[in-house]
Amino acid sequence: MQQGYRRNSKLLLSFFFLLILSILNFDAKAQKQDVVRVGNLKFAHYGAISYMTEICGRYNLKVQERIFAKGIDIMPAIIAGEIDVAASAADAAIAGRAGGVPIYAVAGFAEGGARIVVRPDANIKSVKDFKGKKVGVARGGAQELLLLAELSKNNLTWSDQPGKDVQIVYMAFADLNQALQAKNIDAMAQSEPQSSQAINKGFGVELLKPYDTPMGEPIRTLVMTEKMYNTQKNIAERFMRCFVEATKTFIEKPDVAQKFVIQKMFKNQITEQDFKDAIGNSPYTYDLTVEHIQITTDFMQKFGVGRMQKPPKAVDWVKLDLLTEAKKSLGVK
Repeated sequence: MQQGYRRNSKLLLSFFFLLILSILNFDAKAQKQDVVRVGNLKFAHYGAISYMTEICGRYNLKVQERIFAKGIDIMPAIIAGEIDVAASAADAAIAGRAGGVPIYAVAGFAEGGARIVVRPDANIKSVKDFKGKKVGVARGGAQELLLLAELSKNNLTWSDQPGKDVQIVYMAFADLNQALQAKNIDAMAQSEPQSSQAINKGFGVELLKPYDTPMGEPIRTLVMTEKMYNTQKNIAERFMRCFVEATKTFIEKPDVAQKFVIQKMFKNQITEQDFKDAIGNSPYTYDLTVEHIQITTDFMQKFGVGRMQKPPKAVDWVKLDLLTEAKKSLGVK
């Protein structure tokens, strides 16, 4: 009888040991975070997207951020299956969609974000004074489209070769300020916070914020792969709730946004004034409209930006249902 008791005790202990292991294993699986790979750019108004790496754990997500030079550069990574969500200017997203990149536009995350800045000694008082001048801009960014819309509005011709009214000089965002300071160009269409830096350091003067054409203020666009949207709905929904919370935090707590962008994103390479000026010209938002994407598409086609053979119709790929539900769940109007 004693041997039977001991045998039963061992069996009972083994059972409890296996039960505990099963519970621990189940808990580990429950705690495992779903990974979302995000392509982002290093600009002040892209800060809320970057901030998601800090807070999405509460949505059982691990956001892995990868920084690119331009929005259009993210598109090959999406095609290669390396990126699930991307933050970019609307024109980069439109060009990507036109080129067959399987993405949906699911939200906006910032408005504006551009200035046309001129050298103080260039004697430029209006866009009409660009005749005979060199103007720098990054190819494939919102700034290019805004610049061309302004030149067209003022009946100026342009080319990246001499012979037209305005010579466009294409270069990377990071090189534009240096070129203006070195007087290699007379003006630039630049993003934030670099345009604010040029003004605050005294080697640039704002000519205008280029929002006075039918295109209006550009809306930076959050895009999601069709695969994530269609087959990973639960992850997509949690990601969008995290996006709304991050954006809400940056809108309602500008001190949190300022600290994160200056210290984490720019490693203290920009000042508080640079940040405030930049966000003053590129406020965070959640929203996007089909109409804005269609107008932007039409302007791109008019000016040959993106070289689209078949421009996509905005109504076919702007999907705002996830954003609507996420805003509702967090009480955001």
